[in-house]
Amino acid sequence: MKIRERGVDIGRLPIGQKNCITDVEGVKVGHVTLDGPLSDGGWTATGVTAILPHPGNLFREKLAAASYVINGFGKTTGLVQLDELGQLESPIMLTNTFSVPAVTEGTLRWMLKRTPEIGDTTGTLNIVTGECNDGRLNSIRALAVRPEHALQAIRSASDAACPEGAVGAGKGMICFGYKGGIGSSSRLIAFEEGKAYTIGCLVLSNFGQREDFAAGRYIQQGADYTSDAPEPADGSIMIVLATDAPLDSRQLKRVAKRAGVGLARTGSHYSNGSGDIVIAFSTARKIPHESEARTELAESIRDSHPVMNLLFQAAAEVTEEAILNSLSQAVATKGRNGLTVGPMPFR
Repeated sequence: MKIRERGVDIGRLPIGQKNCITDVEGVKVGHVTLDGPLSDGGWTATGVTAILPHPGNLFREKLAAASYVINGFGKTTGLVQLDELGQLESPIMLTNTFSVPAVTEGTLRWMLKRTPEIGDTTGTLNIVTGECNDGRLNSIRALAVRPEHALQAIRSASDAACPEGAVGAGKGMICFGYKGGIGSSSRLIAFEEGKAYTIGCLVLSNFGQREDFAAGRYIQQGADYTSDAPEPADGSIMIVLATDAPLDSRQLKRVAKRAGVGLARTGSHYSNGSGDIVIAFSTARKIPHESEARTELAESIRDSHPVMNLLFQAAAEVTEEAILNSLSQAVATKGRNGLTVGPMPFR
């Protein structure tokens, strides 16, 4: 169950109908989960998560986007060009560290099939793929994730409230010594009577030691469901923010920075070996790949308008709640070397 169903409310802003990143109209999420023994005695506990920012062709109709690297111990693809041009032109894909090449290839093949002009009569394509290391539960050297799994995740994407916890890319992730993975949340920001912007967040949580957890008051005292778990590596988190508010790439980077506030509230201190990365995009305006116009006009919120502060607040709140949802929704997961990691023992 989500953290709110346990009686824990995060922040002050109202949540969206699904309390999920898919509350932002047009955004879809799909998962492929791999789980089971391998022939060599190893174990697969991994997967792929796909975030589709809008239902059209992302190469032909790009979105304003930005990334913010809180700590750069990560192996993402696509962020250099995303920040240089301020545009997103592919699904955002999440997986384990060693599967970034396979997932990028699968996503590329999907985009090439839908868009025959890429690399022929027009430019090449910038695929955005993020990762966390699930190697304590998953036999990561087996390279179980293949390009076809990325295709399956994309094709399964839905605008329903997405499954959370030990699913998709989150299958083998561990957070604060308990089972982590996929979490999501959303907020509404009123700007006129009866009208509101939506901001949603999806995280892939895989960070922190048990003693770092800042919300320990929500845990059953004396409970220990993972005593056989080894000491965690530094870990990582991928944070994806979506909004329908009209923001340019510079403003999206400012919003992305506030996700670090929500991450810190859970107890993270952005450790040395942690890849803590935020990707933010706006669905408010589609940017055509081809145009003969010399200039273009784009609407964006004034930086001095009070709604910007509410967007900053919302980014912090959705990130914190999405992380807690990733823990609250997770289930006990078996992995390699006989290790089983259980869920956080919430009250």
